[in-house]
Amino acid sequence: MTTVDAIVLAGGRASRMGGVDKPAIVVGGQSMLDAALRAVAACTRVVVVGPHRPELPPEILQTQEVPAGAGPVAAVAAGIGALAGCEFPAGSIVVLAADMPFLTAAAVDELLVHAKESGSDAVFAADAAGRPQYLVGVWRRTALLAALRQLESPVNRPMKALVPVDTVTVQLSGVDDCDTPDDVQRARVTAGRGAAPLTLDEARDTLRRNISRLPVRHAAVRTVKGATLAEPMPAADALPRFDVSAMDGYAVSGTGPWQVRRDIGFAGGRRPVGLLDGEAVRIATGAHVPDGTGSVVRDEFVTLGPDGLLHRLPDTPIRDDVRYRGEEWQPGDEVAPAGAPVTTALISVAASAEVHTVAVRGPVRARIVMTGDEIRSEGPLHAGQTRDSIGPVLPDLLAASGVLTIDRVHLRDTANAFDEVFAAAGDCDLLVIVGATGGGAADQLRAALDRAQARVLVNRLRLRPGGSTVVAQLAAGPAVLGLPGNPYAAVSTLLGLIGALRDGLTGATPAPAFRAPLANAAELAGPAPRIVPARLGPAGELIGDVRLRTAHLANLLGRDALAVVPADAVDGQPVEFIPLPR
Repeated sequence: MTTVDAIVLAGGRASRMGGVDKPAIVVGGQSMLDAALRAVAACTRVVVVGPHRPELPPEILQTQEVPAGAGPVAAVAAGIGALAGCEFPAGSIVVLAADMPFLTAAAVDELLVHAKESGSDAVFAADAAGRPQYLVGVWRRTALLAALRQLESPVNRPMKALVPVDTVTVQLSGVDDCDTPDDVQRARVTAGRGAAPLTLDEARDTLRRNISRLPVRHAAVRTVKGATLAEPMPAADALPRFDVSAMDGYAVSGTGPWQVRRDIGFAGGRRPVGLLDGEAVRIATGAHVPDGTGSVVRDEFVTLGPDGLLHRLPDTPIRDDVRYRGEEWQPGDEVAPAGAPVTTALISVAASAEVHTVAVRGPVRARIVMTGDEIRSEGPLHAGQTRDSIGPVLPDLLAASGVLTIDRVHLRDTANAFDEVFAAAGDCDLLVIVGATGGGAADQLRAALDRAQARVLVNRLRLRPGGSTVVAQLAAGPAVLGLPGNPYAAVSTLLGLIGALRDGLTGATPAPAFRAPLANAAELAGPAPRIVPARLGPAGELIGDVRLRTAHLANLLGRDALAVVPADAVDGQPVEFIPLPR
């Protein structure tokens, strides 16, 4: 597809859907516009026709049909106009509408193959009923230009007005469009049924690549621990700022012996006056060396005679114990890259580099939502109630991953409770919801995500426990991490995903996973990957728990990590482990 351009129609009135922004509607975890862009991702150039969308990357061209909502032919004409100024125009152009949530790159590739083999002016997709879909097609560029020129005006003309005589139709799956709310609902049901569970690694990769990042802001570096640098951090001053002694000793000039002066150089004190040849001055570590200093000789390498002359001891190494201005870094040197987490070490480096304000994303602010009528945090338990054993510890677990908890709330099992939580989520970046992720009568989270038109990123996990986990992003911005209600499943899944969620939201560079041999892997392996508590053995190996009770966290007592056990693991195989926060 290296010589193919694409025009994606993402405007229109959407009159049958109440005028909503139809391409932005989310089905199966992605907007219909995202589906269209993925389908043409291999094209040389892509132009999106419709209202300006600032979230699109700069390499995607954007334009608007005139007047807005003037129909598909006017939109195609606007797309051709946007491509007119590009060098080396492609011979073929893909034209498609952004209202087909199941359109794939493979379908577009099949159209291109038929276009090349047939040599026709245009090749269009046909749906399962055999109806041609004129907004899913591949055109010869010259044929499309000729069809547009023959029209007196492209405004409010149907696509049939452009269709040439020499055409081919190809029956394809995934080309059904969404024109009505019922179409969208059916598509969402289909997407939910067809979404395969993701492995832990697949889910992490999806979150890091596809979640929308937090906005960049400038803040005092010491106030944003847990955030991520959005830009490289350059030094504002040199380190050292001036030539300083690296040891306690003497600043000397010349080859020696040296006459020792009475003044002394202290760190933070006045700089000694310049040395003459043959002079030495006592100096402390960190003191500004005087002009004329040839080197600093440490105390253990010299002796001071009764005549006041300083002599180098025989057979001592010749060293220069001076740290020179800028030998660590010069002003403007990059001392931390974009994507680096703001840790205690980075805050210290910023202080050394005289950096006070940095551009960051984050830190991530989370609201913990505990669900279930049966859960009680405080007070005596009544019939049918159980103690909230994980809500109190979740803030500490989140903090260990650099996520700040702003509050913790308890949600009753009502039909619209999640709608209210989503509507009030503007003050946080992440909702950590425990429970209601399954398919039971009280499990309302997935239906609420559909109502909110949330973009579902992880529908389920191929992991035991934790399979019912769901991760989504609301249209207003906050991410939603839906964890199973079972205490061990909730905690283990949280620890498995929270790092990737933080990375995706803040743009942090992912840290490599920890790995170690799992001594009893074969005993733990099952039909699906598992996550089990483990302790470190005497040789650095992991030993996983064979028996696991998931209704409480007692299995984490005395354990060092969680081990991620592949389905086909064998004894001694290196596996990922997640250290348990202390």
